[in-house]
Formats: sequence, C-alpha cells, structure tokens
Amino acid sequence: MSADEEPRLVPVDTAAEEPVPSLADEPASLAATRAEIQELDVDEPQVAILMGSKSDLPAMEKAETELTERGIRSETRVMSAHREPDVVADYAKNAKLRGIRVIIAGAGLSAALPGVVAAHTELPVIGVPLTSRTSVAGGLDALLSIAQMPPGVPVACVGVDNARNAAVLAARILAA
Repeated sequence: MSADEEPRLVPVDTAAEEPVPSLADEPASLAATRAEIQELDVDEPQVAILMGSKSDLPAMEKAETELTERGIRSETRVMSAHREPDVVADYAKNAKLRGIRVIIAGAGLSAALPGVVAAHTELPVIGVPLTSRTSVAGGLDALLSIAQMPPGVPVACVGVDNARNAAVLAARILAA
C-alpha cells in the first residue's frame, strides 16, 4: 500500500460468520491426544506439609519421607499462624489453584496452624499435634487445640508427633 492509499476496512461481523470449531468436530486422533494430555502426571506437589517453626522439622520430616516412599509429591513450608497470619491465609487460599489436594499442618502448644489453614481452604487438612519443651502433658495442649475445632472448620487429627500417620491418611484421601 502506498502512502496515498487509505487502509481498507474489513467489517468485524464477517469474522463472526466463520464457524468456530468445537471439540466434537476434532479428528479422533486429536481428541485422543487431548485426552492423553489431560491424564499426564505433572510435577506439582499434591500434598503440602506445613509447620509453625523450624524446630518442628524433625517431627514433620516423617510425613515427607512416607509420602516420598509412596511416590506422592509434596512441598514443605514453615509459616506461623501467629507471626505470619497473612502468609498462612494466602497460602491456604491459593493451595488448590497450585495443585495441592491435601494439607498436613503440624503445630505445638496452642496449635493454631491447622485451624487457621482449614478456615481459609476447602481442601482436607490433617493436623499433627507436636510436643515441645513447654508442652502441657506431653502435647495434650496441641492435641486438644486441633481436635476441638468449631463447627464448619474441620481438621482431621492424628496422634501426638505422628506425622507419618498424617502422610498415610493423606495418601488414602488422594486414593479415594
């Protein structure tokens, strides 16, 4: 087109006249490929392992070990419901979008982490009550904090310091 010529306008509605292909119009091979792609196993973690403090890592490592042995991908994060409530809330709200299907949350003392996570997600949350040097009655404080959640905020609860059982339960939830 020369500088003297005006651009030719094409009416917008002519594009609308062209048929839009639907999935039903796909050739069988393309439909089969699409189905195979949807069934591909991706590298996203399926289980999140959360803990309120780095000092909880020795107890919570048992969950990661059990999941790894079962071939289930996980990610481990340290975040405190008391010191970083916004971080915990954001993580819980976005976990499902990132492919997480179950959350294991370990905490001692008041053990708020599992409940706070459960308040911000619809994913299953498994609480692991943890002992510490200031625990009451060998972790009874954390056990009761996790087990006594209010209606509408369910948290499954395993035994004190039993992160391995939390991983076994997560594996069963994933298989259901």
